[in-house]
Order: sequence, then C-alpha cells, then structure tokens
Amino acid sequence: MLPSQLLLHAAVFALTVLQALASKTFIAAVYEHSVILPDATLQPVSPAAALALMNKNMDVLEEAIKEAAQQGAQIIVTPEDGIYGWLFTRETIYPYLEDIPDPAVNWIPCTEPTRFAPAPVQERLSCMARNNSIYVVANIGDKKPCNSSDSSCPSDGRYQYNTDVVFDPEGKLVARYHKYNLFMSETQFNYPKEPEVVTFETPFGKFGIFTCFDILFHEPAVVLVSKLQVDTVLFPTAWMNVLPFLTAVEFHSAWAMGMGVNFLAANTHHTNISMTGSGIYAPDRARTYYYNMKNEDGHLLVAELDSHPRLSPAYTPAVSWSSYASSIKGISRNNHDFEGLIFHDRFTFTELTKPEGTLAICQKDLCCHLSYKMAEKREDEVYVLGAFDGLHVVEGQYYLQICTLLKCKSTDLNTCGQPVETAQSKFEMFSLSGTFGTKYVFPEVLYSGVQLAPGEFEVLSDGRLVSKTSPTKPVLTVTLFGRWYEKD
Repeated sequence: MLPSQLLLHAAVFALTVLQALASKTFIAAVYEHSVILPDATLQPVSPAAALALMNKNMDVLEEAIKEAAQQGAQIIVTPEDGIYGWLFTRETIYPYLEDIPDPAVNWIPCTEPTRFAPAPVQERLSCMARNNSIYVVANIGDKKPCNSSDSSCPSDGRYQYNTDVVFDPEGKLVARYHKYNLFMSETQFNYPKEPEVVTFETPFGKFGIFTCFDILFHEPAVVLVSKLQVDTVLFPTAWMNVLPFLTAVEFHSAWAMGMGVNFLAANTHHTNISMTGSGIYAPDRARTYYYNMKNEDGHLLVAELDSHPRLSPAYTPAVSWSSYASSIKGISRNNHDFEGLIFHDRFTFTELTKPEGTLAICQKDLCCHLSYKMAEKREDEVYVLGAFDGLHVVEGQYYLQICTLLKCKSTDLNTCGQPVETAQSKFEMFSLSGTFGTKYVFPEVLYSGVQLAPGEFEVLSDGRLVSKTSPTKPVLTVTLFGRWYEKD
C-alpha cells in the first residue's frame, strides 16, 4: 500500500474512532449466512480445495460486510460454521484449519500476511475489516500442535478448536475465543483445558464473545456478564430451532433481557435442519430479528444500540424472580394435573378450562402461577400451564426451572408440549410468575408464526411477566425459562 493510501486509511480510522467516542450509541450488524457446504467425503480434501470452498463463502460474507459498512455499521457478526460448514470428521476438517496466534502478538494479517504460518483466511478477514473500517467477527478453525509430554494431547499430535476471531477496523486481530461447551456432534474439535473468558474494548463499549451452545452454561456466558460486566455479547451460532422454548430468536432475545446486555446473534441458515433466526437484541427488546424457514437466502440485519445499556434510561433494574409467586397463599390447584414431555423433559401440566382465571401448578420446589383472561375461549385450541424443575440430560446436562403457558398442538392433551407454530387465541391479559431458586431467568413471549413481541410485555420487579397490549396477538407460548447453574 502506498504511503498516501496509508495516511488516508489512518485518517478515516481516526475519524471513525472520534465519531464513535462522541456518541452514546453504535450501529451493529449481523449476517445470517446460507453456507455453501463442501461435498460429503470420508477423505480429507487438499488445502487448495478447502481454501476454494472457504473463498466462496467469504465472497458472500464480504458483500454483506461491505453493505453493512455502507449502512453505517461499526461491527458485524457472522455465523458459526459460516466459512466451511459442518459435519466433518476430525481428519476431514484439518485442511480447513489455520494456526491462529494469541492477539497479544499485535498482528494485522492484511498487511503482514507472511509473519506467521500461512493464514489466507485470516488475511482475507483482516482485509475485509480494514478495507471497510469495521469490526469483523467470524468463526473459523484453529490448530495447535502438541506432543506426548502433554498427557491430554490427541493421538494425531494436535488440538483442533472451534474458534471465533475479531478483527478491528484496522484489520488487527483483537480477540480469539476457543469454544468450550461443544455440542454433541462436534467430535472434530477439542475443548480447551480451561474455559476462556474473552473481552475487548472498543470506542463504543466493552465486548465479550462466545459460541452457540456456550450460552446455556455458566462459563463463559454468565462470567462475562455478571463478573466482567461486558456491555455487548457477540454470538456466532449454528442454532437448530427447538420449539417451544429454544427457538433462536425467542431464547436469544430472552437471554439479552434476562442478562441485561446487548446481544448480537448471527445464525447459519439451513432450513433442512431448522437453522435460522438471527437478531440484534437490547435488554429492553429486540431491535431487529430474522426468522425464515421458507427459503435459503442469507439476510443482513442492521440496528442501533446503546453503547452502555446499563446506563440507558430503558434499563431494567434487578428482578426478584420469586418474590411475587412466593407471596401467593391459598390458590387451589387443579385436580386434573397431567404429565407431558417437552424436548425430553417431563413437565407437569394443568389445562386452562375457563376463559379467565387464576391457576397454579407445582413440580418439586417450583410452583408456577398464572392469571389470565382470553379474548375468546376457542373450542378448537387448548392451552396449558406447565412446570418443570429438574436436570435436562439429552444433548448436555443442565438444570432447568421453567414456568410456561403454551398452546397444545391439538385438542388432544397428549400433544401438549409438541412443537406448534400457529395459533389463533388472543389474550386480554396474562401474568406469569414462579418460585424460582435461581436469579437467572429468561422471559419469553412468542406469537403465532414464530413472531416475537418486542415492547408488548414487561417483567415487573417482583418477578411477574405481564402483558402490556390488549388483546395480544395469537399466543404460542409465554415462558419464564430459568437456568439454575449452581445445581448442574
């Protein structure tokens, strides 16, 4: 690059920094990418073939990054697996991996591509950030050699990590995060010996980063927010939607509200395995989101966020999640409680048999309370109040406490808890609460068509999730999703 070009780039970067410092807000972007997948093979491809596939995906990401920058975005998050896909073996993913150094080395791959081992993917990502004066967040694979002196060294002599990288507007590598909580199918990767907690400072707040399945565990997710007090969490993910509680846009928006941080979630897009759902979420509501199971197109989201949400007038103070429910005395329980499964967890349910009323349902130490009034009690739709207090043990082990009002798939009570995407029943009001043993509770309201309800409900300081509009749109679920990390 010529000296005049260097001076121009430095001037543009300095101006960007000054503009950010002068503002209490910033513009964020996430891109949901329809990943170009490699051909299925049991044998590793050549490094050249691997790079060719990755360049096809980076061509798409580069266009999204350019568009985001043109719309004023100062940071963009791209998805987990967004550069090479998934379903690799340990051997077949190896040609796609690069050695990613510690950011302390102060490296700009775009201008020093030969300083370390060949790293064409890092070089290109660095140049995308530098050429567009934007922070770029991407997910790639890291490889690290090891030897027999390391008792945990794999037999092939290397560690392989699912890795997030962040490049600043100059193209410098400023963050590297190795995913700690691997999903059950990620046998191609190792997890680091200790959980990593990665943060970095920007002119518009303190950022933390983790990947997909990490969100359900105390480390690193809760540590970043509760101990290190980050303002914004970056979240590359390949999220397979699971109704009624773990739909991407539903759970991620609830997590941002429950944890009181901005949350930038970029999902891969692959409808055959129910992957969709990205968003830009603030503690008070979703600023923008995308959920599309109808086609395979990628999608760019751009929105403005408060740089320091805890200082915002809209910031919600701490909630005493069990306060209201624990104060309730003398509510009679329905004599027709029954059990049902939701994502392999055995819930206790009771049916909403009247157009309005007050109900309670308990399981172990958790009692859930609901006050409600339907706009119209339909005979062709059934709703239940449900409670679950226990250890979830399917794709991982984690302790949950859940209170939920949900629509059953049909009028057959045996279908209660099965996935359903449409409803017609509206509510004049609802108020849901529970005797939670944890302070980590995530409030969810999901409308028919898998639509969020931004600004249409609120959480009171005593732990009640209440409706704000009357009547509501047709309701799929109203849920308080509690994670009792201490009991895992």
